[in-house]
Order: sequence, then C-alpha cells, then structure tokens
Amino acid sequence: MFASPPVIKTEVFASLPQRYCKRDTRPEWLRIQRRGHPMSSFLEGPSFDREGNLFLVDIPYGRIFRVSPDGEFELVAEYDGEPNGLKFHRDGQALIADHKNGIMVLDPGTGKVEPYCDRAALERFKGVNDLIFSGNGDLYFTDQGQTGLQDPTGRLYRLNCDGTLDCLLNNIPSPNGLVLAHHDATVLLAVTRANAVWRVPLMLDGWPSKVGTFISLSGGVGPDGLALDVEGNLAVCHAGLGVVWLFNPLGEPIARIQSCAGVMVTNCAFGGANGKSLFITESETGTILRAELPCAGRPMFSHRDDRDANN
Repeated sequence: MFASPPVIKTEVFASLPQRYCKRDTRPEWLRIQRRGHPMSSFLEGPSFDREGNLFLVDIPYGRIFRVSPDGEFELVAEYDGEPNGLKFHRDGQALIADHKNGIMVLDPGTGKVEPYCDRAALERFKGVNDLIFSGNGDLYFTDQGQTGLQDPTGRLYRLNCDGTLDCLLNNIPSPNGLVLAHHDATVLLAVTRANAVWRVPLMLDGWPSKVGTFISLSGGVGPDGLALDVEGNLAVCHAGLGVVWLFNPLGEPIARIQSCAGVMVTNCAFGGANGKSLFITESETGTILRAELPCAGRPMFSHRDDRDANN
C-alpha cells in the first residue's frame, strides 16, 4: 500500500549489567507468559524523570531501575509485583501499571512502592499494561490480561483527577501502549493481538465514539509501546519484528527504525539533551537502544508546567 520508508539505524545505549541479571529463579510470569523459558530480565516501560534519568521496569522480577544519562544502572525498587508500564506525575512520583497488582505508586527517592488503584469497584483488573497522563492529570491506562482475538474483553480506563474511575472501552483484543493526541481529544491505542493501532475519539463529555482502526500492521507479535513527537508523528514499537515504525499524523509510514539487537522491541521514550533521541527497550536481551530522530518528543505531563499542561 505504501512504499518502503527510509531506515533509521539504532545503537546500543546501555545493557543490563551482569550483577542484575537473574539466573536461577523462575517466577510465575515467566512460567506462564514465556512457557518457563529462563530470562535474566524483561525490561519495559521506559520513562524519563525531570533530571534526565531513564526509568525502566523489569516485569518478571518486580524491579525498577534508574539509568543515568551516561548509561549507568541503579536498582531503585524490588517488590512483589509484575511492573509493566511507568509514567511520572508532575509531583515527581511515578505511577506503575503492574500486571499483578494494578496501578501502583513509586517514591523514586526511597524506592517505596504502594497501591494506588488496585481494582474497579470490587473487581480486580485483568492485568494492567501501560498508562499515560493527560494534560490535566487524568490517568489513562490499559487492562490487557490474557485478552486477544479469542477473548476481546480488554479495557481502557481513565482515572480522573477527582478519583473517579471510568471504563471507556471493554471490547479490546489485547490493549497495550497508548498516547493522547489532538490536544488530548484522541487516544491512540495499540491493540497488540489485532496487529493494529486504534483511534479513540473523545467527545465533549469525555466519552469515546466512532472508534476505528488508525493503522493496520502485519507480522511479528503486534504493536506495543507508543510515543508522539512534537509534530504529531507516532512511533510504534512492533514487538517480534525488531522495528519501531514512525507514522505521520495521517497514518503514513515515514521511517523504519531498525533494532540492532533482538526483535522484541517493546516500548520507547523520547529523551536526550535535545529531546530528539528515541530510547527503545529490547526486552529479551536486556538492552536499551537509541535512535536519533528529526523531531523532539512531545513533552510528558511530568515535564510540563501549568501554562502548557493542556497543550
């Protein structure tokens, strides 16, 4: 349908040090998700704090890492959980989408992890996956669990600033990464097992209508983490294919960012001195890749002040 886009190369920014590589343990997540295949880590959820440090989660071993601008790893927290996504609030705390426990909150200074939103009413979540803040501080997150084409009941939630929780969609076959576009009037949602990115328009009352497919992909496992740049271009991590696609606001492919490590590219975040570096987790090798892009990333809620919070 489209001509092959130009290729942007990646380089290895940092790799998980040997001292943090697990060898002999087999947690439940690995036994079920990876059929017991031993792995030293499964890095995900990259997100930058205001000091330029990159935070990562390690799903099976319940760990949170801080990576300095020089690529040095530091263990911030280790707890009984399965952290999958992480985003910073403007107050400096980090919210974690934990597949096992729900939404958790991390104090980066002390490493303390506590429950933040662990259920909808009295019902436990299926297994939350990723999250994003809107300009006013509302938290959108996906509840994926084991949903897919065989069970299209994954959910998209919004935790409003007043503490109320809205289930916006409940018919998604494996909801995953998400971003907010068009001045927070649209959710772009990775639907992994449908190999697609959905467009979820939000009406004036905040509820979705006329949800449709924005991008259709093929091969690999499917789209995972997403990120936006300041021009509205969308970076889509294609897990299992070793590629991050860059699409323009019309949904046309404009670049293929090729992994120089493995094929399990799961998530990405803009950062670096000028904000134009895209940092990518290659989860199976415990590697962080870096690619230089033409445009800087869209500032996250954590990095915006009150004047530009809703832009």
